[in-house]
Amino acid sequence: MLHKAVLAAVLGVGLAIALAPTVALSENLTFRIKSEHENVVSLEFYSQSRNHVWPGNSKVYILDDYGTHTYNLSCRSGEKVCYGAWVRNRTSTYWGVGYNDRHGCESCCWICDGGRTPVVTLSN
Repeated sequence: MLHKAVLAAVLGVGLAIALAPTVALSENLTFRIKSEHENVVSLEFYSQSRNHVWPGNSKVYILDDYGTHTYNLSCRSGEKVCYGAWVRNRTSTYWGVGYNDRHGCESCCWICDGGRTPVVTLSN
């Protein structure tokens, strides 16, 4: 009798694991961005795979010098992430996908795979 109860419990756990939803594996993607523009630049990163923005919560990263800045994003493995930058308070001057992911681009996106981008230079 005890043997049947143990077997039923093991089968129940196995079935629960098999039916559990899959969880996306977490990964990191490191962007390196440098602005050569004379004005302050706002920057965000946009997932093309889900509705997610970094830094999020109506905040932006600020580039107010000519240094190279590093952004280590926690993302889902295989997720496509694009940068969008624009002159602060002037969204008509932009790089990548621009403000609010409004524009397409050919070379502003990377796949979340634990890697890092080359230095992306935002020039005049």
